[in-house]
Amino acid sequence: MDKLVIRGGHPLHGTVSTSGAKNAALPILIATLLAPGEHVLDNVPELVDVSLSLSLLGRIGCPSLVLDGDSARVRLDTTRIAFSEAPYDIVRKMRASVLALGPLLARQGRARVSLPGGCAIGVRPVDQHLRGLEALGCHFELSGGYVKGVVEHLRGAEFRFDMPTVTGTENVLMAAVLADGVSVLHNVAKEPEIVDLARFLRSMGARIQGEGSDTITVDGVPALRPSRQPYRIMSDRIEAGTYLVAGAITGGAVTVEHAPVASMGPLLAALAAAGCEISTDGPDADGDATRVHLRRSGRLLPVDIDTAPHPGFPTDMQAQWMALMSLADGTTRIRETIFENRFMHVAELSRLGARIQPDGNQALVQGVPRLEGATVMATDLRASASLVLAGLAAHGTTELLRLYHLDRGYEHLCQKLAVLGADVHRVPDDVRVMPAAAPAPAPAAAADRAAG
Repeated sequence: MDKLVIRGGHPLHGTVSTSGAKNAALPILIATLLAPGEHVLDNVPELVDVSLSLSLLGRIGCPSLVLDGDSARVRLDTTRIAFSEAPYDIVRKMRASVLALGPLLARQGRARVSLPGGCAIGVRPVDQHLRGLEALGCHFELSGGYVKGVVEHLRGAEFRFDMPTVTGTENVLMAAVLADGVSVLHNVAKEPEIVDLARFLRSMGARIQGEGSDTITVDGVPALRPSRQPYRIMSDRIEAGTYLVAGAITGGAVTVEHAPVASMGPLLAALAAAGCEISTDGPDADGDATRVHLRRSGRLLPVDIDTAPHPGFPTDMQAQWMALMSLADGTTRIRETIFENRFMHVAELSRLGARIQPDGNQALVQGVPRLEGATVMATDLRASASLVLAGLAAHGTTELLRLYHLDRGYEHLCQKLAVLGADVHRVPDDVRVMPAAAPAPAPAAAADRAAG
């Protein structure tokens, strides 16, 4: 197993490009099951979760080919489905595997999908998936840690989610496109990745309206066919935001290319309020991404945030924001409203010298003059990112353990940070790292000490 070694305390400068969005790529890969034939997807990020999705599709009977090149192109053949099952050994590693439930029921009329590892019905609500699919005519049986679903005939229905759920919305939406009649889904999640999924489904012949709003209307069709053109997956707004925060936390100047700026409003506003200069140009050829420039030369100002479903401040940027505010000039209140237990990074940031006081679903962050390098351990994907950011700003050497979390959501992280001038290296866990040498004193200061 590897670890990340970061020698921080240096401003980052330069330009970095955003990869395809993990949270858009995963449902789109699974959605190819709805249309028999050959699919070509562009801008697919090279991530562990993507590899797991391709493995799942392969187990089902749909082979894939990852093509080399700048486009990150993947070719999938979903002509034949041999097995209607998402087994535990894959689902336990990636919750998004539960998204196979809707497409398999719609295409095959049956599905057997493992419950996500460590997740009981009602916690991170898988029950919303099942209730929505039941409204479309599906029947479920829970046994041995698996959900077994069958349906004789999918029929359009009206359904209201108890709460906005991203994967729940995606699962029910994918089944509804092949239902007989009109489905109206209320209180749906509005995340940009759902909008991208709806665009992809439309490219295969689905009839969908209202994505990005509270209500999605689906006019079911008898069958779908693969997109006639390669479909390009949207850029990753969380990755783009993480690199912007990297520039802000180190007091540097970075440009992030192919950033989906239209979906990053709350973060960009918060960065500007924190004392960063933000400007954009574009859009690119696809019309929905642009270039973002960030510069910070003065002090960091404290900016309170509450996470919220889109279009609010994204929960997936909360940990990164906490790392940034640990160096702000004052006290910041951060409130997490989406997930429980999402302050696990607090203890590790504290090892680097951050002063954070958690209290239930909120935390008070008292900014400190500087962070100091230490050995820390990642607890989840976004916590990992927050520790990388803190390590980039910290004086001395930071070692980050459990890199498999980062590999799930950040493509070529070390290479991209190196382009910005970061001293970041990936090495085996058992490699002993020498601490960074202290900077040599300025001549005048050395002379003063000698005189004293």
